Amino acid sequence: MSAYSYDFHVHSCLSPCGDADMTPNNIAGMAFLNGIRMVALTDHNSSRNCPAFFEATKKYGVVPIAGMELTTAEDIHVVCLFEELQEALLFNDKVDARRVRVKNRPDIFGEQQIMDGEDNVIGEDEDLLINATTITLDEVPQLVQKYHGVCYPAHIDRPANGAIEILGDFPHYAGFHLAELHDQENKEAYVKRYGLENVRLLVSSDAHYLDQLRDGFDNDRIELDVDDFDEGLIRRRLFEDLRAH
Repeated sequence: MSAYSYDFHVHSCLSPCGDADMTPNNIAGMAFLNGIRMVALTDHNSSRNCPAFFEATKKYGVVPIAGMELTTAEDIHVVCLFEELQEALLFNDKVDARRVRVKNRPDIFGEQQIMDGEDNVIGEDEDLLINATTITLDEVPQLVQKYHGVCYPAHIDRPANGAIEILGDFPHYAGFHLAELHDQENKEAYVKRYGLENVRLLVSSDAHYLDQLRDGFDNDRIELDVDDFDEGLIRRRLFEDLRAH
């Protein structure tokens, strides 16, 4: 068994609110410097920078996870993670068809840059990515499972786009068995107040700037039955672990 540091909620420069320095290579390099072994790229309503991120992490020995921060019809943020890059891109296409299309204003919201593995800009998303989609919260788990992924409400201890803030309680009815905290110190209070004894709580940064990535040297890690660095095996064991809880 090995203990793996992680950050499963990181935005790149594809997210309009993400800093321009949040390029795939910069994220991978900063994760390495911070001692983070597994990192998920989770841009707003898009996974289109995940291929570049997978290329970038090869230089640093960081295990990449393809993901997305989906905004539901209720304006709730949900972290969606996928074991395989191709599955994440297929999920991206499904979400793309259910986005509410409003032209982005880069001068107001920020640019939405799509990059290659060398941080070259190869395109941009012209429609604003931070809008709510037409996908309801209770639809998300089944939709993500179709692409062999896992999902859970993001930053439930924060007011902006948090499930508890919007609904007044944790959405047990939707069948989530995982949830994300932004601040590990909130764990005990949230478990007690919202009946989360059977919900596994993961801590991630929701980083939009390089200096916001988690410190990989803290004590919140995931134990996986992997001894050697095998990127595919680590991801497989991780998803087995996440699905088991």
